[in-house]
Amino acid sequence: MSTIRDVAALANVSAATVSRVINHDTKYKMTDETIERVWKAVAELNYKAPTSSQEQMSYVQKSLPGNQAVHKIGCILNVRGGKYTDPYYLAILSGFEKSVMEKGYEISFIRTNEELENPLILYKTFDEPVSGIIIMNTLTDDTFNFIKKKTPFIVGIDTDHTDIDNVAYDHYAASFMAVKHLKECGYKRIGFIGGSGAAMKTSRRFNGYYAALHSFDLEFNPDWILASNWDEEECAEAVRNAYKAGKLPDAFFVASDLMAIGALRTLFDLGISVPEEMGVVGLSNIEISKYSNPPLTTIALPIHEMGQVAANVLFDRLSGDTTPTKVVTLPSTLLKRSSTLSK
Repeated sequence: MSTIRDVAALANVSAATVSRVINHDTKYKMTDETIERVWKAVAELNYKAPTSSQEQMSYVQKSLPGNQAVHKIGCILNVRGGKYTDPYYLAILSGFEKSVMEKGYEISFIRTNEELENPLILYKTFDEPVSGIIIMNTLTDDTFNFIKKKTPFIVGIDTDHTDIDNVAYDHYAASFMAVKHLKECGYKRIGFIGGSGAAMKTSRRFNGYYAALHSFDLEFNPDWILASNWDEEECAEAVRNAYKAGKLPDAFFVASDLMAIGALRTLFDLGISVPEEMGVVGLSNIEISKYSNPPLTTIALPIHEMGQVAANVLFDRLSGDTTPTKVVTLPSTLLKRSSTLSK
């Protein structure tokens, strides 16, 4: 089993640096390149406790009363590309892991939806029994049905699986809130940047956006609806193409902070002043959003708490809770920064 020293050696950094990266310690400055090397080493070595060392987990387990079972818990991340690159899901993971560690349970594995598309990885992941898992995206029917046979309890983070417990936020209300803020700031031609294709236009985020336009008697223009496929570079390209075609609106509501930051960067490159010429509102309030240029106005979600609440729902199931499956909806709030005009 890999240790923190193995990760440090592979990443060519000290064990202390590895500890700071995997525990999201921002007290000490580290370059993005160093952080990336550490996370790549974690992934390559399949290090099992990315926010705590194996020694810490062992200490917690040894401190448990002799008659208390140590449950093994799994987690499936929803990420594109690198395993530890999406700050939204990493913040959820951090809250989840903190609660698991405090409970004295063991994190058995952390996989991604993309990894589990490989049958060999899927079967190997569930070679050993786990007490329960957290999933952060809607899985394919085959994968979900396989996992249901392998573990008694599954809790979702904002998934479409209705036969398991879910922890979520109100997508519709969050989108409505974003458009309402842009309208109150004086923007009248408001566009939307979301995921991709037909799924984007049937999403709850888009429905909230569309309903707000109608409620506030604002123009709807299909040219202002841009697909990003949840990719920053695709988002940037979509904004550039809209600019070249002369089809930019006065403002964008962007369905994730990462995409919104990509849009801000592109608008800066195009010489478009934010918030004077273009307003931008994101969604999630990831840590980096307050450091964008300008700082991003966003609909803040209780990301860290989503992981904690999901863990607690799972703990209740492990303790014998047999109530019907439920959806725990957490609140979202408007966080005003400099990417929109002051009212």
